[in-house]
Amino acid sequence: MQKQCNCGELMNLKLRTVIFSGKVEIDNVPIYTCGICSHSEVIPEVKADLSGLIQELGSQPEKQSYLFNECNEWANILVEYKLAQKTAQSAQYKLEQMIEQRTNDLLDLYLLAQNLQDEVWLESIRKRLVQIGAQMKY
Repeated sequence: MQKQCNCGELMNLKLRTVIFSGKVEIDNVPIYTCGICSHSEVIPEVKADLSGLIQELGSQPEKQSYLFNECNEWANILVEYKLAQKTAQSAQYKLEQMIEQRTNDLLDLYLLAQNLQDEVWLESIRKRLVQIGAQMKY
């Protein structure tokens, strides 16, 4: 995935570590980065979740670290995709296939949570499906 940079070059998508307040490391944040001018920006689809996490941490957070892919489905898919690229599976999987498979998995889990009448789990799965759906609009 790429995006046009203000300098005219293409920005590549990378999973980076964001450091908040010099104390909190947030790993696996999807960020567009330009190799020419070094401009970086968080992809739009995850900004709200990243901002929410930072807001939860407050202005004086303790030293800690987070895996962003544990709270954002799009970041999770990208982590899985990067792992698949490094293994023998890379020839078998395309990003679109991984998104489709993850969506199907979440829908299966949704049915199970619905049968168990677990509202908390249902809401968590809904949120993840919305995160995937937001990315598919682009």
